[in-house]
Amino acid sequence: MPVPARSRFRWISVATAPIGAVAVLFAAAPVAVAVPTPVPRLDLQRYLGTWHQLAAVPQYFTLVCARDTRAEYTLDPAGDVSVHNSCLTWAGTTNEITGTATVTDPVTDAQLHVAFPGVPAQEQRHGPPNYVVTGLASDYSWAVVTDPAAVSGFVLSRTPSLDAGQWQDVRDAIAAAGQDTCRYLTSPAAGGHTAIVPLCSI
Repeated sequence: MPVPARSRFRWISVATAPIGAVAVLFAAAPVAVAVPTPVPRLDLQRYLGTWHQLAAVPQYFTLVCARDTRAEYTLDPAGDVSVHNSCLTWAGTTNEITGTATVTDPVTDAQLHVAFPGVPAQEQRHGPPNYVVTGLASDYSWAVVTDPAAVSGFVLSRTPSLDAGQWQDVRDAIAAAGQDTCRYLTSPAAGGHTAIVPLCSI
């Protein structure tokens, strides 16, 4: 899940997991932040496999990744999801990390806790959700993932590219989750976008 790789460079948590501490600035009074709503139902078996990261909200743990960021999900013996994240760095080397995702929401199966051994604040195998699937194509060709505070964001796809109609569906899903599509930057991938631009511009 697009979430932190090794602390030497990144994640998420994913789609991570993708979660870090959240700093909230208050004006006159605290402002309530709506928790992103997960998709009604996630078929975990269909969700397994390889995902390409096509866009993401920049996070400190992704800065080392230059292109071809991928997540591979498989079931482990305990029935949880084994997570293997990899990318090509700016130096042309491969950076990777392996973790575990555990479903925390048995009603939808769309909220998980992702843990990565050796990553500060991400080491506990069980905990609150930090990976929420808020958008999902009916054919599982793409997914949008964030965290309960909507700080992170990842666009995942089964292929390195999406067509114009799919990108519009992705932007609609991001907006429906209460996020700004301009915060998402495209992730360079062989066979897909090669530039890093705001998702709202494509």
